This record gives sequence, C-alpha cells and structure tokens, in this order.
Amino acid sequence: QVQLVESGGGLVEFGGSLRLSCAASARSFSRYTIDWFCQAPGKDREFVAGVSANTTVTRYADSVKGRFTISRDNAKNTVYLQMDSLKPEDTAVYSCAAKLPFVQVYDFWGQGTQVTVSS
Repeated sequence: QVQLVESGGGLVEFGGSLRLSCAASARSFSRYTIDWFCQAPGKDREFVAGVSANTTVTRYADSVKGRFTISRDNAKNTVYLQMDSLKPEDTAVYSCAAKLPFVQVYDFWGQGTQVTVSS
C-alpha cells in the first residue's frame, strides 16, 4: 500500500510560481510511474505531467509545456511539480497518482492540493 500526500498549493498571482510535492509513504514508491492531474470546478480531470519510475522519461500536457517541470527524488519518496508563469486557467485541485509501468490503471491517488491563480 502506498499513501500519497500532496502539498505546496496556495494562492499566487498571475505569473507567479509554486512547487507542489507528492510524498509517498512506502519505499515501493520507486517502482511506480507518478502522474499529476488537475481538476477545475465543473471540468473533467486532466493530465498535467508525469515521470517514469526510473526518472528518465517525463511527459507534459501541451498547456503546461515550457512552464511546468516534473522531477522526482526516489531517496525521499517524493515527486515535485515546479509550476512557473502561472495563469488563472491553471486554477484547480492538483492530485498525484501512482501506477506501475505499462499499466493503465492507477493504484493510488492523493487527496489533492488547491492551486489558485489570481489575475
């Protein structure tokens, strides 16, 4: 069992930055691909960014390319999402999720952290 806990959300002005963290409770965390998702009020959940278990592969949604950076530190059981040049449309609840490589189903989800960008 892996518990995921997000932190780092908050209120920031247009153009500002935040760094989200996704901390895992178990050493087996290093076996999992970790993806970040966001969900704004009234909208479907959307993929934001992902990082492979061995850290070599990263993926981004087109809407965040060049602004967000995902990284992980398996020694600390933590994945980070550095969010720069934030826009009001980035406002959402951000959650991290874990799945094994080559599997489509996510095994574990965090509870989410709110990010609000003021204009």
